Amino acid sequence: MDKSSAIDRKWKLCAFASFIGCFILTLYLNNHQNSVRLVSFRNISVSVMPSETFEPSVFVDKEKPTKTEGFGNISVSVTPSETFEPSVFVDKEKPTKTEGFRNISVSVTPSESFDPSVFVDKEKPRKTDASLVVKYKAEPKSNDAGNCNVFDGRWIYKPADNPLYNEFQCPFLSDQVSCQRNGRPDFDYQSWSWEAKDCEIPRFDGKDLLERLRGKRMVIVGDSLNRNQWESLACLLYSVISPSRAHVEVQSGVYKVFRAKDYNCSVEFHWSPFLVQLDTNQANDTKALRLDKLETSAQQWRGADIMVFNTGHWWVHTGKFRKWDLFQYRGKLMQEIDIESAFEMAMKTWAQWIDQNVESNKTTVFFRSISPEHKGNYHCQNVTQPIMYESYIESFPKPVIDIVERIIGGMRTPVTYLNITKLSEYRRDAHPTVYAKKNGKMMIEKEGKRPEAFADCSHWCLPGVPDTWNRLFYALLVFNTSTNSLNSSHEGL
Repeated sequence: MDKSSAIDRKWKLCAFASFIGCFILTLYLNNHQNSVRLVSFRNISVSVMPSETFEPSVFVDKEKPTKTEGFGNISVSVTPSETFEPSVFVDKEKPTKTEGFRNISVSVTPSESFDPSVFVDKEKPRKTDASLVVKYKAEPKSNDAGNCNVFDGRWIYKPADNPLYNEFQCPFLSDQVSCQRNGRPDFDYQSWSWEAKDCEIPRFDGKDLLERLRGKRMVIVGDSLNRNQWESLACLLYSVISPSRAHVEVQSGVYKVFRAKDYNCSVEFHWSPFLVQLDTNQANDTKALRLDKLETSAQQWRGADIMVFNTGHWWVHTGKFRKWDLFQYRGKLMQEIDIESAFEMAMKTWAQWIDQNVESNKTTVFFRSISPEHKGNYHCQNVTQPIMYESYIESFPKPVIDIVERIIGGMRTPVTYLNITKLSEYRRDAHPTVYAKKNGKMMIEKEGKRPEAFADCSHWCLPGVPDTWNRLFYALLVFNTSTNSLNSSHEGL
């Protein structure tokens, strides 16, 4: 009996001790629950897959990181994208190398809840293997199309947003603008984005523009700078469809065309550097600029749904680059007449033709302003960064610009002015310089001359600045549609 009682007492003591131990363990676990939940950080998987979405805010530090519960089974995918907003990462004044990080898209699929702010140090930007990430604080912007001046803004370095295409995607690009193909070693000039100060400019959407052009015809008329713009637009559209569904003709120097078969639309270029007719007297090889007669190809412009014109550069050429010997006006040959007066006569002839031959309820007319050159003190040779101070003013003859604006303002037919002059003035880094071909020979191979003497500081590399001109052209179509300023026949534009 005594022995049995002793055993019972030992069991009771053991049971009591176990109860006390469990109670203490329970209290401990309740007080350290967050630590235990950290176990759920396991099973994080990384995969690479296509995507078209990116939300950069997931990388921006919140004020107070939340608890880490529910992090099990997180899937992170790094993918190509066209909707990346790098302004929070990039210093607009000091571009950095970003190779390997262009077009990154990240999508996060949490199993329960996910707060990525715990991964980001809000005080110290992290270093990638390509650059030091710097936050850029964006200004609040208006979405009111009626108050949006897309031509008033600044250039922001956005390597993940640009370029919109690769020049090797477009085999029809001319040697004059294919700078990478011609050996240009730097890429930063392709990575700048024009941002308006007070509103958001729509990102160029090639598929959307093709829909707006469905069943329509667009003509771009002017000099080699408008050809530069045509090449840009043709490549922007060509790169978003199958090459087999496109037709491109570039053999002629005076006429080029891009056609999208599935959209039954075309974008044409017509060579007309003066807009008015340049006649040659075969007997003595004298060239007369007909100030009162439009270019003979004008008959081919008729009926287009969208027209884009330019002129200017060929009017101010001097010496051996001047293409005329005499002016002709109302049957009289004139030599002693100042350029501004002759230019104004020609612009009035163009304006009269537009007013008489364009149906404003069918056709939308644009006139692109002067594309600046960069010579003299602001020569483009060996320049790899834009001009960043806004007070910079180029010296292109202002009277020519004033005449264009005055003539357009007095026309009966509405004409939209694509005022790209100032925004292009900042981009002396984006010209072909010596990375172009002339008469089949690389300009960089010229010997015995300083590059400044022959570098091309007039035209633009592609991808490059003309892509921005076309983005703004597209934005004006979008804004006009959204504000119902285009008439009913333009609803598809």
